[in-house]
This record gives sequence, C-alpha cells and structure tokens, in this order.
Amino acid sequence: MKFVVVTGGVISGLGKGIVTASIGKILQSRGLRVTAIKIDPYLNVDAGTMNPFEHGEIFVTDDGGEIDQDMGHYERFLNQNLTKEHNITTGQIYWEVIQAERRGDYLGKTVQIIPHVTDAIKNRIRRVAKACDVDVCLVEIGGTVGDIEAMPFLEAVRQLRLEEGPNNVIFIHVTLVPSLDVVGEQKTKPTQHSVKELREAGITPDLILCRCKQPLTEEARRKISLFCNVPEGSVFSDVDVENIYEIPLMLDAQGLGEKILERLGLRGSSSDLSEWRRLVEKVKKARRKIRVAMVGKYVRIADTYLSINEALKHAAAFLGVRVDIRWIEAERLEAGELSLLDPFDGVLVPGGFGRRGTEGKILSIKYARRRKVPFLGLCFGFQLAVVEFARNVLKLKNANSTEIDPNTPHPVIDLLPEQKQVREKGGTMRLGAHEIVIKKGTIAHRIYGSELIRERHRHRYEVNPSYIPRIESAGLKFSGTSPDGRRMEILELPNHPFFLGTQFHPEFTSRLEKPSPVFVAFLQSCLEHKKS
Repeated sequence: MKFVVVTGGVISGLGKGIVTASIGKILQSRGLRVTAIKIDPYLNVDAGTMNPFEHGEIFVTDDGGEIDQDMGHYERFLNQNLTKEHNITTGQIYWEVIQAERRGDYLGKTVQIIPHVTDAIKNRIRRVAKACDVDVCLVEIGGTVGDIEAMPFLEAVRQLRLEEGPNNVIFIHVTLVPSLDVVGEQKTKPTQHSVKELREAGITPDLILCRCKQPLTEEARRKISLFCNVPEGSVFSDVDVENIYEIPLMLDAQGLGEKILERLGLRGSSSDLSEWRRLVEKVKKARRKIRVAMVGKYVRIADTYLSINEALKHAAAFLGVRVDIRWIEAERLEAGELSLLDPFDGVLVPGGFGRRGTEGKILSIKYARRRKVPFLGLCFGFQLAVVEFARNVLKLKNANSTEIDPNTPHPVIDLLPEQKQVREKGGTMRLGAHEIVIKKGTIAHRIYGSELIRERHRHRYEVNPSYIPRIESAGLKFSGTSPDGRRMEILELPNHPFFLGTQFHPEFTSRLEKPSPVFVAFLQSCLEHKKS
C-alpha cells in the first residue's frame, strides 16, 4: 500500500481538497486504483451540526456521513462513492480512545496522545485503505501546519512513514506564493516559513505545490528549492484557474504524475485524461449562456452551495453551454425586490434550515410558478414549494412547515414521525441514500428513464400525508415516493414548462463525467425558456 499525504501551510482555503482530488485523478488516469481520506482536526464528531457560515457546505455520503465539502471534490473527481469512514475528525479519534480506556483495553496504562491517539489515527487510515483495496491512498490533513489541533495528526503520519518506509509514504505540501501588486514580485518567504513549521513537526515535504496567480518564475522556484531543501524539479505551480477541473490537466502537464510514481516506486500506464480534457474544452468553447438565480440565505459564502454550483456546471458542460449562477439573498425579496428575478432564465431554491429568509424563498417559488419560469427546489426548496402551493392555490391561510411555525393551522410540512423522540442533533436526520419509486408517464420518469433510483437525503421534515390528496387534486403531482409510498420524494407541475422539486439532494451524486439528470433537465428547460 502506498500513501500520499497532503498538508497545507500559510493560510487555510488554499484548495488542498481540489489538489488532493486532482492528484487522485492523475493517478487514476494511469490505471491505478485510488481512494482518499479527509482528516478534519476539529473536535466535532462530524460536520453535521456546523453552520454553513462556519465551514461551507455539509456533504452527505451514501451511508449517511455528514462531512466537510472536500469529500465532494473527491467523489466528483474520482467518480466514486466514498463512505463516512473516509472522514477522520479529532472528535471521532478521542471518542474512540476514551471508550477504549473505559473498557479497560489499555490494561492499566496511562492513556496519552503518543502512542494511543496517534495509534488510533494510523489504525483508522490503514483500515480504510485496506478495505478499499487500492494501490494508493490519499490522505489530506485539513487546516494549516502550525495549528495546535493538527499536531497529533502530523505526528501520526510522521510515524506512518517511519513504519511503512520512505518509498511507501510521500508528503506533498501546498503553500501560498503571493505576488505583491506594488512590485509584482513573487514572494517565497511564506512558503519557507510554512515548510520550516512542517519540518519542526518532523516532516520534510517531498513535493511542494505553490498556489499562485501566475506560474512560478525560475527565481522563485530556485529560492523555494534552496531554502526548503527540495529539488527544483519537485516544486510545482498550482496556478489560479477559472474552472477547477483544469487543475489535474495543469498539474499533469508539469510532470506531477511521473514525479509521484517515481517517488513511490510505482509503474502505471501512460496518462489518459482525454475524456476529462474534452469536457473541460467543451466548457471553454461554449458560447450560449444560461442565467440561474439561486435564492438562499447563506449567499455570503459561495461554498455553502458548492455541490449545487458544481452540479449546474456539470449539466452545462453536458449541454455545451455556460451557466451564470447568481446568488439572491432571500430577505431582499421579502423587502419587495422581486424584480431581482426578472433577468434570469431559471430559479433554484436550495436546501436550508430555519425561519430566516423563508418568506423570500416562497415569493420566488410563487414568481416562478405564475410566470412559467423554470424552477428547481431541493430539499427545503421542495418543502417550501408545497407550502407556496397550499397557500396560493389551495387557499390554506398561513399554511406552513412546523419547522418554521409550530402553531400553523395547516402543517403541510411536518416532522418525520421517527424524529419526534430525537433529542441529539448530530447524525440524527434522515441521512444518506434511499430508494425512490418513480411513477410512469411523469416528468420525473422522463428525466431519469427509470422507475427506481437511489438518491441522498438530509432532512427531518416531510410532506404531511393528510394533505396529499387535496394537494394532488389541485394539480401538484407527487411523481416520486419512498418504496412504501409513505414519503413524498418528487413533486412536479404537469402544466408548467419545468416546475420540479426533490426531497433528496441530487447535487451530491453529480459528476463532471456523469451529470445529475435533474440538473440537465432543469438547464435544458432554462435554455428553451431563454429562446422563447
């Protein structure tokens, strides 16, 4: 088993996750079997209880893991489904060690960070890598070198290399090389200091990837090589790009794949990224543009809706168009600025929680329904589409979700029955992939071309079954349900150009090489609406 450990320095948010995913894609293109592990040093057991403003999107795996958004990059680039085991947090490791101590597993020894915590980390990494039966396991350590919370993990991977051997574990360090606008010179000092911090933890990087606006100059490369004790040929430019899917192509063109194989003593076939390149070029050459309004309440941070953004880009690449995504603050619509939606070819209302911005989202749904503008509602957007229909078509005054108004006279959206006894918030929603039965002759059936699909979920509330007959008799159809028919999963308006909502999150399974059918159909409808 070979391991590639990716660390980061200088600042957070350098794109280590995309670099890790790109390395995986490069190795895959050479015929190697690859998997990826994300280490998050925070004390949370998982990302499920985090506000999107804290940490961006919460990505959901097939088995119900609520994980940092980098897991989404791994799945989208590697075109494979990962599990909750592929995410390691400080909370999980300490929980495991403390439980072992309570059971008496340590036979009376004093439980310490070294060796007990570091051993638990190494065991988890090896267990996941072995279960996946791969040639190379990528391990990304979140945060920045020098962070206190990351120290046990850095120590663990230092030991991993000692135990597995220097030809089986390599370290790749991602840093920042800024260019000062005043002089235009690339500054290598931040990288030097970052590598120094890493070496103080006992780790010398084998390769350095430098995030920069322009490719590294020869002078900058020489400085980094000299002061960081790394050969010049092991210093690479990680240049800013418009499309993140260009990064594997860019890094591979610099010889990163060959260098990794050389350091690990691996042989692979010649690189074949031709299909990936074709899709990237297709996006570059696209001239037609579709404008989509994303109506949410977390619009200040684009990463909040990362998987939706990427799913729209995947669908756009498939259709050979460009998608211009604009985030509309729902509260602005509540303030009467509904005309903000006028320039757009489609309206999308994503998932979310809580009261703030809800009425603005409902107004945007009403706008799209009445004006025949293509609409896609995801999870909370699906639920609010039911609320809007109940209020404005069924004339059920003050209809709402009990999440928003526990005293609503018409709870058309209500808590899942099994959620009523739940007290803890972490990991207790309806999570992960579930089967959905689609009715024949519906828009959803035409989109998926199948009567049975599996999609990922993350919710506590559902359509209230007692209101379903009245809703459907008024024209809104539930075209997808759970296999037992108990839960409504897809809604649609047959007499509308495109009005569709899903209780599930189709964005989590979308890939550049295999876009989500829902997003393709939505953008196709936006394109037709644009023509008309």
